[in-house]
Amino acid sequence: MIAKAEEEYDCLYKIVLIGDSGVGKSNILSRFVSGTFSFESRTTIGVEFASKVIPVDRLRVMAQIWDTAGQEKYRSVTKVYYKGAVGAILVYDITNYESFKSTEKWIKEIREHADQNIIIMLAGNKSDLGYKRAVNTQEGLEYAAKHNMAFMETSALDSTNIDGAFTKLLDDIHTYGKQGNVAELIEPGKKVTAGRKLDEGSPTRGNEATRRRGFCCGGA
Repeated sequence: MIAKAEEEYDCLYKIVLIGDSGVGKSNILSRFVSGTFSFESRTTIGVEFASKVIPVDRLRVMAQIWDTAGQEKYRSVTKVYYKGAVGAILVYDITNYESFKSTEKWIKEIREHADQNIIIMLAGNKSDLGYKRAVNTQEGLEYAAKHNMAFMETSALDSTNIDGAFTKLLDDIHTYGKQGNVAELIEPGKKVTAGRKLDEGSPTRGNEATRRRGFCCGGA
């Protein structure tokens, strides 16, 4: 699902969903964007993306969310999609301890292929399956604190913290940008501020260059 071309927004952030296959990334995306959940297991091939406009600091922020395949055989295809990302949600399955252990691998990949200033949130998904829990909440909290990440437990099935996770991530990105931090989001050597304003006189939808670049224009 892709946002309609006529949908108005002030700025855009590119977000990537990462984590092992089967942790629920695709359902997190569909729950956030369209409020739907599929019980049919479907493996993401390569990369899919969807968009949604949400309010952040009195701005209409277009969150462009890329759902990356968790299977190793697709990794060479998806690494390029880290380029331009200003945020990531790293997902593990609270009923699968191996998926939690894999977060170390995913953090390493983010650090190798994404901008150094990317904001990461850790999400322990499938909180509705607490009776099958293999990773306790404290472990998630401590691991997130160790790597300077925000943390939430989520459920794509019953919607727990899905909107909250994306809103928290986008708020953190926006705040970080307004503090004057920059990221090499577009071209080698070319830096843009996450809080950069739209060109004067540009339409509220965001000009074509802004949409191509995938960065957010900042607060008033």
